[in-house]
Amino acid sequence: MAGATQSLQSLWAATPKSESIVELLRLEGQILNMDRMQETTERLKRFSQTHLLVGAEKLSAQALTRFLNQINSLPLEELADMLAQTSSQKSRDLSVLTPPNVIRYDTASAADFRAAGEQMIRRGQVAAFTVAGGQGTRLGWRGPKGTYPATVVTGKPLFRVFAEQILASERRYSVRIPWFIMTSPQNDSDTRAFFADNNYFGRQKYEHVFIPQGVVPCTDADGNILMSAAGEIATNPDGHGGAIRALHNSGALKEMSARGITQVSYFQIDNPLVRAIDPIFLGAHVGAAGTSGEMSSKCVPKRNAAEKVGVLCNIPTAAGSRTTVIEYSDLPHAMAHQRDAAGELAFGAANIAVHVLSVEFAMRLAISGDTQLPWHRAHKKVPCFDAATGAHKQPDKPNAYKFECFIFDALPLARSSITLQTSRMEEFAPIKNAEGEDSPASSHRIQSDRNGAWLESVGVVIPRRTDGSVDAKIEIGPLAALEANDLRNRTAIKSIRRGEEFVM
Repeated sequence: MAGATQSLQSLWAATPKSESIVELLRLEGQILNMDRMQETTERLKRFSQTHLLVGAEKLSAQALTRFLNQINSLPLEELADMLAQTSSQKSRDLSVLTPPNVIRYDTASAADFRAAGEQMIRRGQVAAFTVAGGQGTRLGWRGPKGTYPATVVTGKPLFRVFAEQILASERRYSVRIPWFIMTSPQNDSDTRAFFADNNYFGRQKYEHVFIPQGVVPCTDADGNILMSAAGEIATNPDGHGGAIRALHNSGALKEMSARGITQVSYFQIDNPLVRAIDPIFLGAHVGAAGTSGEMSSKCVPKRNAAEKVGVLCNIPTAAGSRTTVIEYSDLPHAMAHQRDAAGELAFGAANIAVHVLSVEFAMRLAISGDTQLPWHRAHKKVPCFDAATGAHKQPDKPNAYKFECFIFDALPLARSSITLQTSRMEEFAPIKNAEGEDSPASSHRIQSDRNGAWLESVGVVIPRRTDGSVDAKIEIGPLAALEANDLRNRTAIKSIRRGEEFVM
């Protein structure tokens, strides 16, 4: 034991009070073995992060075990690259951007796209993937955002809305559709419990795969990793672009490949009008002119030039024109207001975070160093802990950098990508804010407008306000209809009264 202690002491010369850590391990029954401690310390030395061990001798053996587990799970090997990449990022020349090549949802090719997409679904080649790591805090809701009551009358939670969509598609195409759900460390256990408590909404348990999102450490301006408390590193989720890494690290991509799945329908949790399994979009992704079948996107027309939403556009590269997304805050005012010959916004293709990715493309992104998604950093206020003084700090101005990557940064890495424009009323009613735009109230209005239009298409008289919006609360569940045509011969009602609550 003495020899091991002396060896570690020589390795930990730069780490304050390291002998006390060794003594703690000895006194607590060596819960952590010396080899692991040695490896951890050497790893921290390689990345100049040994300050993390300051004060570690005050932790209990159990807390120290958790702390070392957290340290060893961090992507320290990437951190130096993340810091170098984000600190040297240059602003892009946005003057070279051009509007995207958009395919309209109602083109003459829609029938062909639908047939191709339905064939893939029937063959079991399609999986659903939902980014659901968020909490409902901004909505005043305690729990995962996917548990938030989203529908107009019955208040079905978002998870149920998508589960019923997938179940309806399974019944229609006589196939099992696996659903991969990316959670976060904050909501993983609650999400799993919610599905179990609801008996997986009538679907098979084994068709649900929960994948925790990765995290990355927060740093100060010098690249030093921050701590949030004694024995706990300050971290943040690695962004929706972390979905690729999570799918790879969890083994989900290999599982998909083994099951013969070739395409992944990607969407985020906060939009109850998403078509989780859309045969037309799937067919366009693999069969439209100009697609490489690697990654495709959906868009809707921007509400107005000032809407705070990223836009899809084309950017020239050495390999030719590629699709990309420009965040609303980066788009110059003149370009945001630019009009085309038809009087429409030239850069008005709003990104709604709905994509199809091929499994092969996702695998290439995950394992090839040449196609990894770039990191972005944001200067934020992060509460932190000073281990040397034992003080907790609540900053009044940004003191730390958070790192994340974005799924749309994969678009320029595809050889050729297509963008399918759909109707905002049909497919975009996000619930992001407690009030105002993109709130539960605005989402309910859009949902009622869509459902009212569906019923009108089969002859039902719908009451409308002077502004054209539906003057009733109308809810049509996915098990009743996935699209307007499904309502033919399914309803005997002739009209809905003004102010009525109607559910199918």
